[in-house]
Amino acid sequence: MKMGEIEDGEADHITADIQGQKCALVCESLHGTTNDKDYGPRMSALFKNPVCKVYRFQTVDSKWMLVREQMAESTLSFTIPKQLITLHIQEDSRRIQELKDLGELSPHWDNLRREVITRYDQVIRSYQENLEELDKLTGPSFKPSCSKAQKYLEFIPINLHTQRMRVTCPRKTDAFYDIITVGAPAAHFQGFKSGGLQRLLGRYENEKKSYSTAYQCIYYSPEQTARARDVLGTLSELQPLIGSLADRLLQAAQQRCAHALRDTLKSLAEKTEQFVHALKDELVKSALLALHAARPGYVSKTQTQTPPLQTRAPQMPSHPGQTVTEPDAVVCNNVAGAQTPTKEEPPPPAGPLERQDSIPHHKEYDEEEWDRVWANVAKSLNCVIALVDKLQEQDNNNQESTPDQALADVITSHNPSEWREQLSPLVASLKECVTEVGDRAQKSMTFVLLQEAVCSIPQGLFLQQRRDVVFSQALSALACGFVMRLYAGLEDKGFLQQLHLVGLVAQFESLLSTYSEEIGMLEDMETGISDLHRVTFRITEAKSDDPADLQPVVSGRRDHYTVEVPLPQQSFQMIPPELREGKPLQVYPVLFNVGINEQQTIAERFGDISLQERINQRNFEILDGYFKTLSDKVPSECLPCFQTQMDVKELLETLGQNVVTKKRKNVEILWLAGTICRRLNGIRFTSCKSAKDRTSMSVTLEQCALLRDEHQLNKDYFIRALDCMRREGCRIENVQKNIKCRKYAFNILQLMAFPKCYRPPEGTYGKVDS
Repeated sequence: MKMGEIEDGEADHITADIQGQKCALVCESLHGTTNDKDYGPRMSALFKNPVCKVYRFQTVDSKWMLVREQMAESTLSFTIPKQLITLHIQEDSRRIQELKDLGELSPHWDNLRREVITRYDQVIRSYQENLEELDKLTGPSFKPSCSKAQKYLEFIPINLHTQRMRVTCPRKTDAFYDIITVGAPAAHFQGFKSGGLQRLLGRYENEKKSYSTAYQCIYYSPEQTARARDVLGTLSELQPLIGSLADRLLQAAQQRCAHALRDTLKSLAEKTEQFVHALKDELVKSALLALHAARPGYVSKTQTQTPPLQTRAPQMPSHPGQTVTEPDAVVCNNVAGAQTPTKEEPPPPAGPLERQDSIPHHKEYDEEEWDRVWANVAKSLNCVIALVDKLQEQDNNNQESTPDQALADVITSHNPSEWREQLSPLVASLKECVTEVGDRAQKSMTFVLLQEAVCSIPQGLFLQQRRDVVFSQALSALACGFVMRLYAGLEDKGFLQQLHLVGLVAQFESLLSTYSEEIGMLEDMETGISDLHRVTFRITEAKSDDPADLQPVVSGRRDHYTVEVPLPQQSFQMIPPELREGKPLQVYPVLFNVGINEQQTIAERFGDISLQERINQRNFEILDGYFKTLSDKVPSECLPCFQTQMDVKELLETLGQNVVTKKRKNVEILWLAGTICRRLNGIRFTSCKSAKDRTSMSVTLEQCALLRDEHQLNKDYFIRALDCMRREGCRIENVQKNIKCRKYAFNILQLMAFPKCYRPPEGTYGKVDS
């Protein structure tokens, strides 16, 4: 029976094909076929091997609804990790080259640099081996739970699947509900003997301080090293862009195109302003001094020194016509004649000052030199702005004073290259200043990261690898969920408005216990989900409808990634201009965890559940903050309508009360968080260790609850529907795909510990190796 062919309860003839072997409520079971309403041609490039089950359930008014349950694998399980591994190799290779470009260092620092480079080389070789093995794989587009601890598959998410439930009721519009199921993002190959990332990173920061003393390094906090990476990223992005804009400015001057000249100058001023302000950081200045001290031939001594100059940061122009106004601004001699800026000499010493400094100083090092070099970028830009203004003013005056009949002759008589000749020296000076500042800042920030890497021996790079693995699994799931949600909402104007004004919430539900190995998994998962805040999405137009051109593309570095999602041309034209222009789209990841198995019983009675409590409280605050931002920027009409009477604000208040309430196995937290997520147009995820058994219980319970609350499922059918989905639905097919057996891996002890609504029907469970 096709969806939609149902009228006023005329489906009584639908029965099972084989009585006694299948649930009487299942009317269709399909493998390898798709429904255009669900995984149609647009999405077939990303979702593979669908499994479909169709049920009929009775409503409270004795009518019949059809429920179509469809599960599919995603190609993103492999394409996203492979792209990330490639980006990691490129980033680490650049880091090695930057270390080599530091130049000559003292024997102590040179030996440490060699050791760090060796460790980076080892990581790169390991990642290259992973990539080579992944390129050899063919077959299914998911990693089964039995492979979760395989080394070459460690970047691949466990058992990642999409699931959609579509509901067709008489005289009502079809409704559908999506959920992504995935095993907890965690480093299963590396194990959990010493805990997960959250615990390991805390311990590592404490050890790093002692290593900094042993290796004679400066200790930099995580915030400072993150800032160093940000500066390096900004330099790599803005420096070539400024050079390109400078060349375009000269080209516009060559053509005497006033409009192009003005627009290019505006862009050049904006990017140069960003460049200068990115380097307005004491970290850069202090790191330059530390790098100088690491050069051969420095001397460590207490020296008499003049007090530092009170250098005021140059004020960047707010528009191309405005120039820097400061006492020591560079002087542009003979602007019309295009002279390069002259560099002023520092004033004479104001008086001696004794100072003891722990950082050794080279006897010839001038601490004020960086301030002068840095400030010269803004001053050089001001000279360019001043000359462009002068040239355009002269041109306007000439046109106003020339009779109309002679204007064309005057214009053609001008030397076309005159403007370019005058601008060239100043533009060259600007580019030289940018290059000099960029080179110094890059070396100083690289030296900060060298010291971090030295202090990280031997744990640092191992932890970075672990974090890469966990993040890869988390991002694969998020990208899959984002693409599915985007395609589902292409015709929903309210959703698209919300997407570009605020972004989407991505709610991860976890059923891990806080006992034994699963504590480590949860600690990994917490860090991996939190790291997703470093990801933004952009929507682009696909080159063609070829499946290869519809695959999302990841770019960036560890501190920030962008996922570009190509849409077919027809779909791309449907979205708002803000999205077509490539605006970065934010995602707000939140994680809520409630353990439900027998291990959680032990943890609650004899162990420690503070990790779960802290995670739930912290992520409630993030979700509450997202809702407040959404309420300020997006009209409530943009959000979907539900039958449930309680509004989102009330649901949030109830959730807030539950996360601070001491109650064992409080699965109300998961229900409330999931409900809020759907009410906010969010992306839903459910996880346990392998997304197979506990996840199946949660997904089927959520689906039946939605049928009851939103589609008036007859209360007498609730348990029957729940058992039917668990016995014959897509989730038991998921178990079969993973372990070649149609039994959930539960034993009697586990089932006794489960909340009643999470227990499977008789005959569907047994202890299985998974």
